[in-house]
Amino acid sequence: MQDFRRRISSITSPFLGSFANSLKPQTPPTPSSSSESSSSTSASTSTEALHPPATSFSTDPRAICVYCASSPGLSPEYRKAAESLGAALASSSRTLIYGGGNRGLMGIVSNTVIKNSGKAVGIIPRSLILGGGEGRGPVERAASQNTVEQIERSAEKVMVKSDVAVVNSGNMQTVVVNSMHERKLQMARIAGAGFVALPGGFGTYEEVLEAITWSQIGINQKPIIILNVNGFYEPLRNLIEHAIQEAFIQENGRRLATFIDPPSGVASIDFDWGQAAVDAIESWGGPESSLFTWDEKGKWGST
Repeated sequence: MQDFRRRISSITSPFLGSFANSLKPQTPPTPSSSSESSSSTSASTSTEALHPPATSFSTDPRAICVYCASSPGLSPEYRKAAESLGAALASSSRTLIYGGGNRGLMGIVSNTVIKNSGKAVGIIPRSLILGGGEGRGPVERAASQNTVEQIERSAEKVMVKSDVAVVNSGNMQTVVVNSMHERKLQMARIAGAGFVALPGGFGTYEEVLEAITWSQIGINQKPIIILNVNGFYEPLRNLIEHAIQEAFIQENGRRLATFIDPPSGVASIDFDWGQAAVDAIESWGGPESSLFTWDEKGKWGST
């Protein structure tokens, strides 16, 4: 609870200040022109809040988006895989793009990245902050109610619909957006190197399947790596195969996602899931021919 309250405080203190500043006429900041300038911003040692339009978020060609749960799950293999992935991202100098949570597998991956001197960008909708964060119960939400009420009082005074709050603190950047849709769009846009899925629930399923769908129709032509920790994603692999057999998915559809399994005789808890994920990203052979062609506006709209 204390970790989450510190994270909320680090987000909301400058966030509230930026709300007050936004009551005054402001000149929008100049959009970033390269991934290098974006990386240097995320590595800032100061804590500051900005209100750039979403279009200022440029693609980082080495960043990897990780989809995973705000719960740690029951088996220790899940935690070990999340730690392995975080360490591999840091050691390979690849920025983590994730859902911004500090609990469960999301917290394990991001904290491991930061602990190993890597960089992380967490993207979280404002409403989840107001609700106390993903994976929080009533008691934990009540514990942050004072902070929540401060945000709400400030939010009533200004229009924040077109704004995005960005908070930099060391190698961790937290991006506060206005909706779940914008969260997913920004995660997909910034992560130029591809996607990795750890185990998770409904939200993770939806994110993974959307990434596959967007790859199929040509919006995201990036690798999608699914870590089959403890056989967790075996039902999804079987579902895809069944849909191919029933002619709902084309034969080449199975190549839209890469499932990673431990070698024969190696237990899930002993396997280096993180290095396997990075290796799969780097050895990806390129996109399948997509069904449609999109320009940038068609891919990302006006946000």
